[in-house]
Amino acid sequence: MFYASADQRVLGYLGRALSLELSAVQLYSTQARLVGAWGLAEPAERLKAEAQEEMGHADRIIGRMLSLNVAPNASQLRPVRLGSSLHELLHHDLAFEYELIRLYDEATRYCASQGDHDNRLFFESLLGEEQAHAQELTAWINSLEQPGATRAPSRGATF
Repeated sequence: MFYASADQRVLGYLGRALSLELSAVQLYSTQARLVGAWGLAEPAERLKAEAQEEMGHADRIIGRMLSLNVAPNASQLRPVRLGSSLHELLHHDLAFEYELIRLYDEATRYCASQGDHDNRLFFESLLGEEQAHAQELTAWINSLEQPGATRAPSRGATF
């Protein structure tokens, strides 16, 4: 379905969301490779799965933009933030997820105020998924902070 005209602010939210989701794909893919190089196979697989989930979000946003008769365009990818331990990486990831949550919350509220039910539901679904992801990251970080938890040693290279 193609709309005759789309709200420019909604298009702005979609453009920012696409940039952030593609940045998240880059972030999680890079981190998966890094922790894999550290010999942490299970965290590497979890991060790889996160990259795939974020790619799914990007794909949905592209579909939404096309349905609004707009060419998708990620304007800017964020630099990848790395670190010297899994714990440090996960803290960067959590901060990034909160940025996505803020964007989707703002977009959801805007669409609701405009009576744009379809886009509200679209952003609301992404918001819920990112909130769940932030909870999972928080639980993962907490598990690493438990006494006796296996922590990846700091590596020689820091980023």
